[in-house]
Amino acid sequence: MEVNVINISGKETGAKVQLPDAIFAVKPNDHAIYLDVKQYLANQRQGTHKSKQRNEIAGSTRKLYKQKGTGGARAGSIKSPLFNGGGRVFGPQPRDYSFKLNKKLKSLARRSALTYKAQDNSVVVLEDFSFDAIKTKNYIQLVTNLNLTGEKTLLVLPTQNDNIYLSSRNIKSAKVITAAQLSTYDVLHAGKLLLTTETVKTLEEAFAK
Repeated sequence: MEVNVINISGKETGAKVQLPDAIFAVKPNDHAIYLDVKQYLANQRQGTHKSKQRNEIAGSTRKLYKQKGTGGARAGSIKSPLFNGGGRVFGPQPRDYSFKLNKKLKSLARRSALTYKAQDNSVVVLEDFSFDAIKTKNYIQLVTNLNLTGEKTLLVLPTQNDNIYLSSRNIKSAKVITAAQLSTYDVLHAGKLLLTTETVKTLEEAFAK
């Protein structure tokens, strides 16, 4: 798939870049995407939720009232889950929600997500650029020039660039990552995928391994 290269002013440079078919034109696997996104979201969970069981509640252990003759149900402890302030039955306990996926499946999921973006014409290729200083207005101007104001964008850089990253950090609809940080969730969550010409080469090398 051939795509025109655009500069940060939003104008075509006349150059074209070939998006590798092995990454942007595969047969999408929806189940692989589902599993990879599920793992990504599971890994975001802290798993620190906790409620006290009846053996962890501080309180008297005496029997509340006599066993028989009250006309009510038997009650042996104020810590019972039936009483206000008692322990909780089967309450949440700290746990690790992460789970393992093999590398080939994760690679297939990412390539499937990138293919969907390419099919939707949602991939924009920019010529390599950088900002001279850390200024949010620089990134806002970039988005404006590309006619993507208000749309969720994901800019994938070949390597870390602090000036670009920090300039975008205050913009809620913008996210900047490196090619090594690319995830299926980020690709699908973005409305437009912004790549640089060098990023395309980096992705091709990464997926070739």
